[in-house]
Amino acid sequence: MASLVLKMSVSLDGYVAPLDGSGAWIAAGDSDDALSWNVETVSNASVHLMGATTYAVLAAYYPNDSGPFAKPMNDIPKVVFSNSLTSADWDETTIAAGDLAESISRLKQERSDGYLLAHGGARFARSLVETGLIDEYRLLVHPAVLGAGERIFPAPLTLEPKSTTVFSGGAVAHVFAAQP
Repeated sequence: MASLVLKMSVSLDGYVAPLDGSGAWIAAGDSDDALSWNVETVSNASVHLMGATTYAVLAAYYPNDSGPFAKPMNDIPKVVFSNSLTSADWDETTIAAGDLAESISRLKQERSDGYLLAHGGARFARSLVETGLIDEYRLLVHPAVLGAGERIFPAPLTLEPKSTTVFSGGAVAHVFAAQP
């Protein structure tokens, strides 16, 4: 059975998106070693999971990109969770509609290789957290303070630390296992 990994960028004050939706803060702490960690995380996934909003952004970008994320994002199968999308033009993409927890449980059972990697948006990530099906959290904390914004944890949650990696630009990757 595959595990479900949620990878998210997080500000020092615990937000995953500012109120205005801008993304420039994610560049805080950039470095080659942080990029390598991100590329490795994305490349080792057996399936990429995302909501419709993130899908629209990534599908408009990666098919024409040649950067380090292009190959894994284009070649690895993707599942978009949406009750409103009716078609997906990005290669290797399927749409899952209906109950999120049922769909995730089915995908975890169907896949025996690697991990399912969930890419945020805040709403999609929060919905995944609420299912209780996330096995591992990979949180990349950027040296930025947003002051307000979107969070992904709607209630208290105890996690087990697995590893911490400090990158040369100041970002820090924290990997946590979910506790049953």
